[in-house]
Amino acid sequence: MRGHAASVLVAVVSSAFGVSLLAVTGVLSQMISADPMASASPTVRAVLTFIALVFLAIALYVAALVTANTFATVVAGRSRTIALYRLIGSSARAQRRSVAREGLLVGIVGSLVGAAVGVLAAMALVAAGVAFLGLPDLGYRFVEPVTALPIVAVVATTWAASWVGSRRVLRVSPMEATGAAQERGLDETTRRLGRNVAGLVLFLAGDAVLVFGMLVGLVSPAGVLIGVVGGILSFSGVVAAAGAIMPRALRVVGRLFGRGATARLAAENAVRYPERSTRTTIGLVIGVTLVTTFSVTIESFRALVHAANAAQPRTYEGVDPTLDTISVVFEVLIGFSALLAAIGMVNNLSLTVLQRTRELGLLRALGFSVAQVRRMVVAESAQLTIASVVLGLLLGTFYGWVGAQSLLGSISGSPGIVAPAVPLVAVGVIVALGAVLSLAASVAPARRATRVAPVRALAVD
Repeated sequence: MRGHAASVLVAVVSSAFGVSLLAVTGVLSQMISADPMASASPTVRAVLTFIALVFLAIALYVAALVTANTFATVVAGRSRTIALYRLIGSSARAQRRSVAREGLLVGIVGSLVGAAVGVLAAMALVAAGVAFLGLPDLGYRFVEPVTALPIVAVVATTWAASWVGSRRVLRVSPMEATGAAQERGLDETTRRLGRNVAGLVLFLAGDAVLVFGMLVGLVSPAGVLIGVVGGILSFSGVVAAAGAIMPRALRVVGRLFGRGATARLAAENAVRYPERSTRTTIGLVIGVTLVTTFSVTIESFRALVHAANAAQPRTYEGVDPTLDTISVVFEVLIGFSALLAAIGMVNNLSLTVLQRTRELGLLRALGFSVAQVRRMVVAESAQLTIASVVLGLLLGTFYGWVGAQSLLGSISGSPGIVAPAVPLVAVGVIVALGAVLSLAASVAPARRATRVAPVRALAVD
């Protein structure tokens, strides 16, 4: 399990999220059934069911992306070790199966621990609600057969993510044991025409499905399920083509930092090693996209309900408490999603910096001071933050708006399609937290890497 602490933590959080989500949704359903006014509205219960399904799917998808990205980063750091095994006769497939077994073990341990955490969290949340918020004590059940769903799903997605993330093992040749090989450059990455075209097709197809889901949402809340499929396809396209998109975006952003030696080197590093830049960047893109999606969904959600309430006040009399409850659920989901993405982003940034000890030692041997090397790493992190935050804000605003429209566009009195509601305070918090996380994930590892003497750093594998 060495080197997989972040992957285990992602599995724990994902399983806890899924189990607690199903438990809390069951509690809310029991509350609604016991309330004559709320139980008369099938829309409210349908919304809760859709929310549970939608966010469980999103949590598993994000966990799979983060885990795959983490395993890809870990494998990249093991290239020479894997090459040595290849040199003495081990096959690439045998090495990949070994990594996949690690992923399966990570999934089993993480999902079981997370399930226990999720049940305890749901029990504590409901107990606090009964004690301090006046929720009825109805003898709620927290463990049902459906609770096994997120446990099995986390194990399966973690194993699958480790298999996908370890595909780089198939490209490690025995010659890399000599240390002569390095990651592919931009030209070689750009020539992967099949992957880039597939990414573009997935992105466009996903956007089309999202629009279709939004239109279906004007007549039925089931449109949100179509929207989830579209969102997964669309974001998968972004991930697939990120190797061709992000390095160029990072180079453009890098020009904002001036023409000094450290700034220029930081900007060129993003293009020189596009796979490394992409692995590091995509974690932050995931986080910003998720948090922005949920924040915009909440605001658009409120805007739609308030517009419907203005048109038919009698229909929505007393809806505010329910709206507040669902908003709290959304805020908890934002917290879980931000935690998932932050774990992956911080882990990948830290691993990437530590894996560059030899490269940083070479720069110091060529005359760079410790301060210059650290400034270069911070400048790279700043570029990653700016490019990722901008892309994540754009994607998240679109996904959040479509999600709210497809879920509530059909409610009685709905004004139809409305403009997306963007919470400016949340956007500011996202930008600030992204900057803090990037600095925290890069400064400390850079300090550790630069403490190694240049001669010793050059000997690091």
